[in-house]
Amino acid sequence: MSQQAITDTAQRPQPVILDHAWDSMLLLVTLVLVGLGLIMVMSASIPIAEKSMGSPFAYFQKQVFFVVLGLVAAVIVSRIPIEQWQKAGPILLLFGFILLIAVLIPGVGRKVNGSMRWLPLGVFSLQVSELVKLMVFIYLAGYLVRRGDEVRTNIRGFLKPMLILSFAVVLLLLEPDFGAAAVMLATALGMMYLSGVGLFKFITLIVSTVMAMGLIALISPYRVQRILSFMNPWEDPYNSGFQLTQSLIAFGRGEWFGVGLGGSIQKLFYLPETHTDFLFAIIAEELGLVGAVLVMVLFAMLVWRAFQIGAKAEQAQQFFSAYLAYGIGIWIGLQAFINIGVNMGVLPTKGLTLPLMSYGGSSMVITLVAIGMLMRIGYETCHQDQTSGWKKTTRRAA
Repeated sequence: MSQQAITDTAQRPQPVILDHAWDSMLLLVTLVLVGLGLIMVMSASIPIAEKSMGSPFAYFQKQVFFVVLGLVAAVIVSRIPIEQWQKAGPILLLFGFILLIAVLIPGVGRKVNGSMRWLPLGVFSLQVSELVKLMVFIYLAGYLVRRGDEVRTNIRGFLKPMLILSFAVVLLLLEPDFGAAAVMLATALGMMYLSGVGLFKFITLIVSTVMAMGLIALISPYRVQRILSFMNPWEDPYNSGFQLTQSLIAFGRGEWFGVGLGGSIQKLFYLPETHTDFLFAIIAEELGLVGAVLVMVLFAMLVWRAFQIGAKAEQAQQFFSAYLAYGIGIWIGLQAFINIGVNMGVLPTKGLTLPLMSYGGSSMVITLVAIGMLMRIGYETCHQDQTSGWKKTTRRAA
């Protein structure tokens, strides 16, 4: 090689692939939500942990274990090329269906509060629906890439993935897990709309889905009771409306700045499920309106960042990554919205946890895995942008 060629090569802009390609805002928001969640789980669970497990920090210690496990899993996932997930989509979907069927088998699945949602795995129990939701979104993102034109232009192509989703929804309703089924279906619809499905077909499917879900809710007596108590919880505040009225009392006690960390009265066996489904009510009581709004802003930032990552991936022609990023953003945002809405009394009780904050191993680990995927998508998109920029600069120089 001549001296001139060596000099030209040295002067060419080189692609800079550094660790700062990892999305720092997404990482920061996630860690703040997880850290605040740990503090609030510790505060909210002390009375029930002392009574049921003999140690005031038993639930907190378990949650720390789940957080560490989830963070390790997220780091591992962030190192796996997104292309591998796209290839594994059909296998993951099949495995998800097997899990949904297995959890319904007596002696295999574990029943808690009348629902068959957990598979005992020794150290902890896996809530199958949390894992299956992510598997379905991975498969659907791949399907929208493989059959995107058919889904967007042909009604049969549009209905094919909906049949697969319907099978998953039926299995979830048999557990029963109405909340997980609703979140999964709504997220899938959002992914299909963002992939370019026509507005008319989208609206028609939404109306049909809402009607079907409404019919399912109405034919189940306990769901009818939930809806009635949600509409007027003060009519029977010591029975059907007890949970919601106690949650609203927590909000009322919190006022602007809260009663102080650890000062909640409602967690003293007044409000059930304080460390899981109704953790947000304790946040509002102890940290006040300011703390509650901060949590909502953090979730809004996380969803906004997920959509930004998806938009950049779509611009870079990485459509699988884009659809998956959109799906993860919709899923986390929708579940947070429903949980907060339930706590505030604007939605009927659904039994959904607050992502990244509520106590629960399955939810924490799987959500952090999803965040790891988002981090990987952002990294690969940045990697491609930098490489493309170098190539364009090289071509112009030539």
